[in-house]
Amino acid sequence: MSRTHLSPLLAPVLAGMLFAAAAAPAPAQEFPPGIPFEMAGDVLDFSDTDTLGLTMAEGTETFTIFAPEEGGQQFAHGVVLMPFKGQLYAQWQSSARDEDGPDTVVVHAVSDNGSDWSAPAPLTTEWDGGYKSSGGWWTDGETLVAYLNVWPADLSPRGGHVEYVATTDGVNWSEPAPVTMADGSVLNGIFEQDPRALAGDAPDGARIVSFAHFQPGLIATPIYTDDPMGVSGWTKGAMTNLPTGNPDISRELEPSAYMRGDGALVAVFRDQGNSFYKLASVSEDAGETWSDPVLTNMPDARTKQSAGNLPDGTAYLVGNPHPNKARMPLAVVLSDDGYRFDRAFLLRAASDMQPMRFEGQYKRPSYSYPKSVVWNGHLYAAYATNKEDAELTRVPLESLTAQ
Repeated sequence: MSRTHLSPLLAPVLAGMLFAAAAAPAPAQEFPPGIPFEMAGDVLDFSDTDTLGLTMAEGTETFTIFAPEEGGQQFAHGVVLMPFKGQLYAQWQSSARDEDGPDTVVVHAVSDNGSDWSAPAPLTTEWDGGYKSSGGWWTDGETLVAYLNVWPADLSPRGGHVEYVATTDGVNWSEPAPVTMADGSVLNGIFEQDPRALAGDAPDGARIVSFAHFQPGLIATPIYTDDPMGVSGWTKGAMTNLPTGNPDISRELEPSAYMRGDGALVAVFRDQGNSFYKLASVSEDAGETWSDPVLTNMPDARTKQSAGNLPDGTAYLVGNPHPNKARMPLAVVLSDDGYRFDRAFLLRAASDMQPMRFEGQYKRPSYSYPKSVVWNGHLYAAYATNKEDAELTRVPLESLTAQ
C-alpha cells in the first residue's frame, strides 16, 4: 500500500502539526527522471546579502525562547519544537561557553502560546564519558519522547548512539533508555531531528521514516519503524552514499524530508562536499529504498535545514538558501507540487540579527540549524541565533499559501 498521507491513527493527534502532507494525495504527476526538485531561477537575489530580495509574509513574528546571561549558559544549538497536549515544547543543547563542550546538556522549555516560555529545565545531566546533544522529539499524542544523541569521548572515529526519555504529563520523565533496531540492538547512530509519520499497512496503521548518521563515523542512512512510539523496531533503508574522500563521514549530512505531489518522499541533504547546493534522494516505497543522492540547484550555506509539508500539501524548505557559508538571512522556500520551488519569504534578515554577546568555540553570527513544525495555524521555525539565543519565527499559514 502506498503511504501518501498521515496515518488515521495519528491524525487526531497530529492535526495542524508538520509531518507528512496531511492533504489528500494529489493526482498523479510526471516529474523529470533523476531530478528530485528544482529551484526557480528568479526567486532569490544573491546580490542582496541582507534579505536575498525577499519580503516577510504578513503576520510574521519572532520570539525568544532563551537568551544567554552573564554567569549562565551562553551556548545554545539544535533547537527543535514539538506540540504536545496543547502546549509547545522546545529542546536544545546547552553549555556554558563552547559547542560540544564536556559540560553540554540537553534542556527543554514549554509554552502555552508559542511566545512566552518557561525557564529551561534539564533532560540530561553532565556526563563524564562524553556529552549528549538534542535529537528531537516524537509523540503518539499520549506520550512525548525526547531523543538524546550520545557522543562517547573515547569513540573513534567520532560518532554515537541514541537514547530517549519520555513523559505523559510533561513534568515526570522516564530514565534514559536505548533506542533500538528491529533486532533489538542499540541504534548506533546520531538521530536526525525530523522523523515523519506515514499512513500504511503496518499493524497499527503507521510508519515513521527518519535518518541517522551511523557508526563507524557519521554515515547518513535512512531508517524506518512501525513502532508508533518511535523507540524500537528501526530498520535501515537502502541508499548508496556518494563517494567521498573521508570514510568517516558521508557527503550527505543532516537530512530532512517532505512529500512530493506524486506521493514520493524527498530527502534533502546538506552537502559536506562544499558545493553549497542541496543534495536530494527520493523514496517511492515509504522509506525502504532510496535513489542515489544527486546534486540539485537549491542553494545552501552548507547547514542543517528543515523540510516538510503544510496541511494543504504545499512543500517547503526552511534554511539559509544561498551558496556561501554565511548562515543568514533565514528564509522559507515553497512549492505547490514539491518539484518546482518558485516562491519564498524572508524569516529573518541579516540586519535583524542581534549582536553576539559572548565568545565561544564555533560561535559566529548566524541563524543556525532551523527545525520546524505546524501548530495552531502557523508554521513555526526554531533556530539558534549566534549559537547563543534559542529563538523562533512563526508565520500564519494563510500568509504562506495565499497566491
